[in-house]
Amino acid sequence: MPIQEAKLIWRNGKLVPWAEATTHVLTHGLHYGSGVFEGMRAYDARRKGVAIFRNREHIERLLFSAKVYKINIDYSAEDLMAACREVVRENGLKSAYIRPIAYLGYGEMGPASQACPTDVVIAAFPWGAYLGEEGLANGIDVCVSSWRRPAPGTIPAGVKAAGNYLSSRLVSMEAKDRGFAEGIGLSHDGTVSEGAGENLFVVLRERIITPPAASSILAGITRDTVMTLARALGYEVVEQPIPREMLYAADELFFTGTAAEVTPVRSVDRIPVGTGARPVTKKIQSAFFGLFTGETEDKWGWLDPVE
Repeated sequence: MPIQEAKLIWRNGKLVPWAEATTHVLTHGLHYGSGVFEGMRAYDARRKGVAIFRNREHIERLLFSAKVYKINIDYSAEDLMAACREVVRENGLKSAYIRPIAYLGYGEMGPASQACPTDVVIAAFPWGAYLGEEGLANGIDVCVSSWRRPAPGTIPAGVKAAGNYLSSRLVSMEAKDRGFAEGIGLSHDGTVSEGAGENLFVVLRERIITPPAASSILAGITRDTVMTLARALGYEVVEQPIPREMLYAADELFFTGTAAEVTPVRSVDRIPVGTGARPVTKKIQSAFFGLFTGETEDKWGWLDPVE
């Protein structure tokens, strides 16, 4: 999806014109994937105005990811949260996708280099439904990928690092080449892991089931949001390994993620999911988007107003 340019990007503590937010071609992060990032959204919320959704949780995960890879960030969570609000506000955005990234910059070569400076950048720009408005309304067609997610003890799947997304690229490219909207990766043991950039939920006899962290998933913040909302609606939510055949037996399936939001899955490997009615998914979607329309009370304090 093409990037819609905004005016300003926050880079190492100050706002710079969009076209000037550049980096050197020998930057460590470009060669070795030594970067960590977040994907966030700001919504024009009816009760709070323009607000960033779960700003703190995203920034705290960014700092955790950087800690695992020993990428030093000299800004506090509060500093970075304020910078996210600033870049949305100063670009005059009513809704936005926000991309904070911290990566090792120019200075040394070698995978273990620890003397490279850290560049911290936050961009915000308009971005619609990642899997399409039609997908949000009527579901998408997906396939199970031939590519497997990295096993535990190879790379930390629970860290949102740039290099991890090479796996996602393979899963998603394969799916699109085969005519599907997205792919689902399997874990090292053959159980279901997640979509290329989305967490997956299975609805079976009104129980909501999702793979656990041990299935090589990134335990997403939207995933946590949906689990919280579902329990508040009275649903049983279970984290357990999911065999591939459960995808074909499911009554409903849906993806979650900052980009995907809550997107139904209507078929897997060209096998239709359930009857297509999706009553549980619709209730979850309504509760999620209700946070921004004002129909769902934000009793968890998830909306961080930009102003």
